[in-house]
Amino acid sequence: MSTDSLTDRWLIALDVDGTVLREDGSLAADVVKQVARVRDLGHEITLSTGRSVAMTLPVLDRLKITPEYVVCSNGAITLKRDADAPFGYSREHVETFDPSQVLTTIRGHLTSARYAVEDEDGLFFYSGGEFPEGGIEANGQSVEFDELLKVKSTRVVVISPEHAIEDFLTVVERMGLHKVSYNVGWTAWLDIAPDGVNKSTALERVRELLDIPRERVLAVGDGRNDIDMLEWAAESGRGVAMGQAPREVKSAANEITSTDVQDGVARLFETL
Repeated sequence: MSTDSLTDRWLIALDVDGTVLREDGSLAADVVKQVARVRDLGHEITLSTGRSVAMTLPVLDRLKITPEYVVCSNGAITLKRDADAPFGYSREHVETFDPSQVLTTIRGHLTSARYAVEDEDGLFFYSGGEFPEGGIEANGQSVEFDELLKVKSTRVVVISPEHAIEDFLTVVERMGLHKVSYNVGWTAWLDIAPDGVNKSTALERVRELLDIPRERVLAVGDGRNDIDMLEWAAESGRGVAMGQAPREVKSAANEITSTDVQDGVARLFETL
């Protein structure tokens, strides 16, 4: 990559969990070092994550980056740097939907699942039990299931700990979900966004705002919610799957780097 002028800069979008951070939540010093080096070359490094805003902003601090835009909630929320806003970012674009139909459909198939809904302000409302992601309970409140149906949502999260991932995938396929975009995580975890909204749709908007050519986009991810993003980047630029990613995620990419425990982002950035 060359940065002879600002017009040569790349848009580099990084997933968080299993990509920037290892699965145990640790951040390697080598990753921080390489991110800083590539940032200082003049490239725009941002995060594109399924995490909520509250769970994403601390990762920016850990990486010591302040990108112009940040993609959260699997593309439903795009943040813009704003010196006057709390924590330095304000909401640039928010996509919402009525979750009542999809929640009712899922509950008919997964009666013992746990449900959470994130609203446009980043607050969570959850029902059915505790969630393993600390940000949901720390930034939300427990309510009766029917209360979830009334929330104007940016995303719905469903987990079903009693299911093995293969069984869960089968159940999700059988549901025939419509008018939403959904992805299944590493475990029996379902993330649901407004129809046609994913990381790639948000990043394409960011790319246009930054006026960076399609052939100078690079995206890195490891999960099924990264498939759209990797396909988008690989079409004209570079879509890079982490080494531990499932087969279908690697198939969406046109490059593969090392695993998270091998600091795959750092290994990739060393070549830039």
